[in-house]
Amino acid sequence: MTDAADLAARVREGDLRLHELDDHADADVAAEARRRLVESETGATLSAVGDYGFPAERAESNIENMLGAVQVPMGVAGPVSVNGGAAGGETYLPMATTEGALLASVNRGCSVLSAAGGANARVIKSGMTRAPVFRVEDVVEAEALVAWVRDNTDRLVEAAESTTSHGELLDVTPYVVGNSVYLRFRYDTKDAMGMNMATIATEAACDVVEAETEAGLVALSGNLCTDKKPAAINAVEGRGRSVTADVTIPREVVEERLHTTPEDVAELNTRKNLVGSAKAGSLGFNAHVANVVAAMFLATGQDEAQVVEGANAITTAEVREDDLYLSVSLASLEVGTVGGGTKLPTQSEALDVLGVRGGGDPAGSNADALAEYVAVGALAGELSLLSALASRHLSSAHAELGR
Repeated sequence: MTDAADLAARVREGDLRLHELDDHADADVAAEARRRLVESETGATLSAVGDYGFPAERAESNIENMLGAVQVPMGVAGPVSVNGGAAGGETYLPMATTEGALLASVNRGCSVLSAAGGANARVIKSGMTRAPVFRVEDVVEAEALVAWVRDNTDRLVEAAESTTSHGELLDVTPYVVGNSVYLRFRYDTKDAMGMNMATIATEAACDVVEAETEAGLVALSGNLCTDKKPAAINAVEGRGRSVTADVTIPREVVEERLHTTPEDVAELNTRKNLVGSAKAGSLGFNAHVANVVAAMFLATGQDEAQVVEGANAITTAEVREDDLYLSVSLASLEVGTVGGGTKLPTQSEALDVLGVRGGGDPAGSNADALAEYVAVGALAGELSLLSALASRHLSSAHAELGR
């Protein structure tokens, strides 16, 4: 077998490029060669980066030029009782983060949710989108293209679904801006997050549009999808899973466990999450949903850049018959339990903690359950932080935990 030191030397001498190392050695030796090269050229020591716990070949479809792994501490919050459409029972929530006090806060929220009888969670809408942009001559051609799409949706469905054995094209919505026409394709991608599936299927449908109309494809993504960017269309129409979780907490539980009152939490939520966010022009009307989404995404192998859309959430609170009603609605949570980073060994184990690894029966049920668990985690996080603010315990809690 080729020696890693020799491979690193050949890269330094210009005989090989970094990405060619995998053609000359197995994945672990290639990774070691890259570490040796980077260490020699930067003076860094990469011994911790090189001490990873799975064969490098398991990550070949997830990363290029691998030289090791970054290890993010993972913990669990819970158990928490969940009454979901796809999820149910008591479960621990795996979370990976470097932010001290986050899991302690979410864990406190989970304990209160369980004391209140558990949280409800439901996926309200599902659909991964891809929106190509076409060039037309003028608005007359634009209107003709829109009419053609509406009259020939079945042909687009046939073309798109010919590329996948799982995905289903649900609808195509046209948008016109001058001589640009955007077609927002929405797919049921079952248990996959489905971005690649949607992209490949949409390309096949675009071939039909170009062959049958005067429109010319400019880009397979016209940013009306919208992927990995803050967007009002995702807040309104949704992308991935639109999921909501809620709970009604008895007054005595709020007072004894959270050291505040339903009235104070409800007022704080209105003035902070709703009015404050509106004044700031925020697309997220919540306290820190991104914290939970990011931590659970890292733990379970989701696309971490899609935290941008996942944090597009609204938290509501009100006093209901003397008790506290709290909800969090995540409009565009893009999650999957197959494909992507979900098949990496540590991420697969985190999905096993939730009982949602792989494809569900029926198809899509595991990804629905994962979305509901993330929503419940976000609800626990919102409850805990709002209560800490209402009781003025936020800074003291961080100080006590030494953060």
